[in-house]
Amino acid sequence: MADNSFTEKLQEIADLWQNVLDDFFQSAEIKQGQILVLGCSTSEVLGQRIGQGSSAEVAEMLLPPLLERIWQRKAFLAVQGCEHINRALVVEEACAVRYGLEQVLVLPSIKAGGAMAVQAWKSFSAPLMVERIQGHGGIDIGDTFIGMHLCPVVAPIRTRTKELGGAHITFAHTRPRYIGGSRAVYSS
Repeated sequence: MADNSFTEKLQEIADLWQNVLDDFFQSAEIKQGQILVLGCSTSEVLGQRIGQGSSAEVAEMLLPPLLERIWQRKAFLAVQGCEHINRALVVEEACAVRYGLEQVLVLPSIKAGGAMAVQAWKSFSAPLMVERIQGHGGIDIGDTFIGMHLCPVVAPIRTRTKELGGAHITFAHTRPRYIGGSRAVYSS
């Protein structure tokens, strides 16, 4: 019975996730070649304390529909691991080459990196790890603090959904900095 309850909970989260992604991608305007940073505590999604209950099942359910949307846009996904690997990110080799990212040597695991980073490592065609990146948009599930991996200037994207399962969820996109003074013009 408990297993059936878990399956039902996962299905509810999966259904909500589809709607969340629809809302996000309508507003985020992730373009070809850009990077979306994902931070996700699968523990928090299940209502547990961050890092205390990593769930491969949650990661297996959340990652495929996100990757599908990323691939449709010919964009890149960077999946942040936890602080036990210094918040290093799983990226495709093509992303690292395009953006001149320095590879680091660490493999994500459930206890050091988390379930989502492990799932990304399994799902990417040529995964590697990088320590820093400057993404163009972000999804943060469970307050994993992805801001360090986003280009300045970061702006929030407001959606109808504020939680995924038990996890607080926030969205962001970036824009170029405004520079100049009172005589500067910002649009052509």
